[in-house]
Amino acid sequence: MFHIEREIAQQPEVVACLLKEQTHMAQKIAAAIRTFNPVFVCIAARGTSDNAGRYAQYLMGIEARLPVMLATPSVHTLYQAPPDLSRALVIGISQSGRSEDIFQVISDARQQGALTLSITNNPESRIAQAAEYHLDLMAGEEISIAATKTYTAQLTAVAMLVAALMDKPVLQEALATLPEAVRQTLSLSEVIAERTERYRYMNHFVTLGRGYNYCTAFEISLKVKELCYIVSEQYSEADFRHGPIAIVHAGFPVMVVAPSGAPLNGLLDLLEKLHERKAECLVISNDEQALQFAQTPLRLPAQPEWLTPVTAVIPGQLFAMNLALLKGHQVDRPEGLTKVTNTI
Repeated sequence: MFHIEREIAQQPEVVACLLKEQTHMAQKIAAAIRTFNPVFVCIAARGTSDNAGRYAQYLMGIEARLPVMLATPSVHTLYQAPPDLSRALVIGISQSGRSEDIFQVISDARQQGALTLSITNNPESRIAQAAEYHLDLMAGEEISIAATKTYTAQLTAVAMLVAALMDKPVLQEALATLPEAVRQTLSLSEVIAERTERYRYMNHFVTLGRGYNYCTAFEISLKVKELCYIVSEQYSEADFRHGPIAIVHAGFPVMVVAPSGAPLNGLLDLLEKLHERKAECLVISNDEQALQFAQTPLRLPAQPEWLTPVTAVIPGQLFAMNLALLKGHQVDRPEGLTKVTNTI
């Protein structure tokens, strides 16, 4: 078994461990946030972790009504002109905790008096030590270069933090069902290895999502790029209509992340337009109407929309891994990539 295959399979246990071991810390951080009362949130991250930040933009914005920006680390490092973050909650998200530019954002923000939080898989890392608070992902060592279990752990950590901040029983109850939802998704995704054969010769790809799953479109596209060396683009369903839909022709592969929720009607309308253009649609959904538009339906369990990014990314992870294997690529050590990418 490949490391990435094993790490994808570990995700139910990783999510369950995080909920069991770090809920108290999430509550402690939530109390500090309420006391500090930030005006806005700034999230510093790169790559996969940046996609977890995109999830936080929606979840924190919708539930906590906090405006959330993604940091521009180069302003802190290359230009040495850090913006005023003194009234912000500043969160650094990093699997390794070793990225120099994310460290610099956290360090600058803490010196300015901001409330700082790190979310990493290494509590001894530089970023974890730089922040006032740390939320440990507890995902265990991730050997494969392409992040899988650490990404779903990051999403879960963000969900835990917001649930603790809002202190709503309905959010906590939904979180408790997450490990089982991840298990169900893996079970429903057993068909993916066989269905991926259809895309063996694919050399371009688009992923679409909206709302909470905007981040999922980005993360699946990244996995396809990393593992399959394919030109892949990602869009919001809304942005895709503003020009990029022109690239779609008969047989053009488009993966649409469309679980039940607020964006579903718009996604159904877009799926109908893609059908008219004879696009090759892969649809990740728990909605039967959406799945009917798919040449390749990828089913999800029923869930509250705000938690679907944790499960919806899993069919994309498995699709990217299986496609890479069909194309004869290394899945644990993609060419030209390293596990830790340190940028300044």
